[in-house]
Amino acid sequence: MINKKNLISKATCMKAIFFFISFFTVCAFAVQESDALLDRANSLYQEGRYPQAILLYRKALARGADPIAVSFNTGNCLFQTEKYPEAAAAYRKAVDFSNGKFVPALFNLASVYFRLKLYPESIAAYHRALALEPSNGSGWLFLGEAYARTGDKVGTIKALEKAYEQDSIDISIVYQLSEAYIAVQEFDQAIALIRNAYVKHPEEVDFLVYLGDVYSLKKEYDASAGAYREALVIRPEDVSLLYKLADVLAEGKQEYMAMDILSQALLIKPSFSDAAIFLGNLAFDAKWWDRAEQAYEQAAKYNNKEAIYGFKNLAYEASLRKNNEEALQFLKKALQYYPEELTIQAEILNLEE
Repeated sequence: MINKKNLISKATCMKAIFFFISFFTVCAFAVQESDALLDRANSLYQEGRYPQAILLYRKALARGADPIAVSFNTGNCLFQTEKYPEAAAAYRKAVDFSNGKFVPALFNLASVYFRLKLYPESIAAYHRALALEPSNGSGWLFLGEAYARTGDKVGTIKALEKAYEQDSIDISIVYQLSEAYIAVQEFDQAIALIRNAYVKHPEEVDFLVYLGDVYSLKKEYDASAGAYREALVIRPEDVSLLYKLADVLAEGKQEYMAMDILSQALLIKPSFSDAAIFLGNLAFDAKWWDRAEQAYEQAAKYNNKEAIYGFKNLAYEASLRKNNEEALQFLKKALQYYPEELTIQAEILNLEE
């Protein structure tokens, strides 16, 4: 949203930086008439009457108004009316009239190119702007986004690293740069970045969760479990976090410990049917049939259809052990929860015959 009280205000749109000048005044030597026209045009712009504002900007230009101001503000109006190719042309004029030195026009031009999906052109414009204003963290951030749209992972990382240099406190930049490192499997750099961010933001428990996720991607399951446990000290009843911990424990071949964690999650939230299915599957693999049955039944109570396959697997395993009575018991229990399931009915008939 445009801040109409400032000479230059910033807004972001479609993940691209955008500058607006609400009152871009002419130089002291401009004639009084062009000043008045510019003031009126700026007022129309604030009111959202963009076509009328454009007409007055053009009249002001004919009366000798600063062409940089007129071109730039005309581009802003065109952008607001979603006439992006015309807006790009207006910003290019502002850039040309300033001999390439008017930074807001360069940033806006890059933004419009981004909107038009002209990503190489957007990247080039961002580089020109950032060469003049290298401390603009938002510019680096959105340059990284433009690089990402082209699939240039190295370019994305370099741009986001520059954004991070300008503002290492911004949590969103930490996450974006970490994701960029992960995309090229630079896990250690992502881990170091996240750890440093957590030191600066100890209230951001999600950094510990994210750290656990990265360790998991790196297949360092013990380290991942440690990060999740650290987060659970602060959020002990976070069932999604308990699920993550159970997952890495299972990946690390600590299935019984994973089952204990899932049972804990289900005590906190009995309706967490995905945890019940996970618990049932682990118990099934461990040949703990009655525990698997209990878990699948809990999932079935909350209408998780994955429970159907759990009961069928139990029935199949029982039939392999020549225990058709137990197999029927599993299938009939499944039918209690899913009476319209024809495949269960068919399997029951087949066993009874």
